[in-house]
Amino acid sequence: MNWITKFIKPGLKTLLKRQPKTEEGSLWTTCNCQQLIYKEDLHKNFFVCPKCETHQKISCRDRFKIFLDNNEYEILKTPSPPDDPLNFVDTKKYIDRLTAARKLTKQDDAIMIASGKLKGINVTVGAQNFSFIGGSVGSASGEAFICGVQYAIDNQTPFIFFSCSGGQRMMESSLALQQMARTVLAVNELKKNNIPYIVVLTNPTTGGVSASWAMIGDILIAEPKATIGFAGRRVIEQTIGETLPDGFQTAEYIKDHGGIDLVVSRKELRDTIGTLITVLLKKNKTTSIEATNENQEDLKQIVEVAS
Repeated sequence: MNWITKFIKPGLKTLLKRQPKTEEGSLWTTCNCQQLIYKEDLHKNFFVCPKCETHQKISCRDRFKIFLDNNEYEILKTPSPPDDPLNFVDTKKYIDRLTAARKLTKQDDAIMIASGKLKGINVTVGAQNFSFIGGSVGSASGEAFICGVQYAIDNQTPFIFFSCSGGQRMMESSLALQQMARTVLAVNELKKNNIPYIVVLTNPTTGGVSASWAMIGDILIAEPKATIGFAGRRVIEQTIGETLPDGFQTAEYIKDHGGIDLVVSRKELRDTIGTLITVLLKKNKTTSIEATNENQEDLKQIVEVAS
């Protein structure tokens, strides 16, 4: 596609016919840096802004496509508990929020689980969609996570999870909070069965998710500039009465202070995690280290420990 069809043609379409109001129907999108990006270019760049390198939030299906071999994966059917056990209503009915979220995301709940291959190795992969009520965790999300763990154990595959959430879903109250304990117990079963468990923390990973399964992986990786924490920055500052350092709760800050193992660009996640699971499964003792110079030493240390 040349520059005429890539730039002028979409511009002419905007002039000649009314564009859909939905973001989905538009040819262009914008980043937080106000850069106007042609969607096709954004997709080719792994949904990373070419100007400021911001890693955009993406759907579970897009995550599976760019991460697994040949864009091939199978979505696993997960349990479906009752939708609205508390008949919750705030400014609108919870059941109406669920209906709207399902229509928007075309998935049943915030978490999806898929099976596929990474560098030729069978893996089980989970992901959260922030567009589904902020990636919040309720009963259905907890069931999906546990289902993914059980599938990984039954099939003896590494379990890789991409977190992206504001925390537990308030519309389900204590039922949502229970998922924190249930998911931690599920992870413990992975460890009992010597199944590798790798978590990729994406922007944002906060609240009950960061306080449960997201921070207890065998290896913790974060995408650049991701916000990772429990309470928000303002809440902490108001509680302690002090101003927090610049960059507080960013992936880079947390890595520098020993909270996570690696910060890896989305473009390099396949190679990095492929190397790690190869070593963890001891498929090849002479595995080469594929990483940027910035992550080379960190990855070498992890591989040495794992070996």
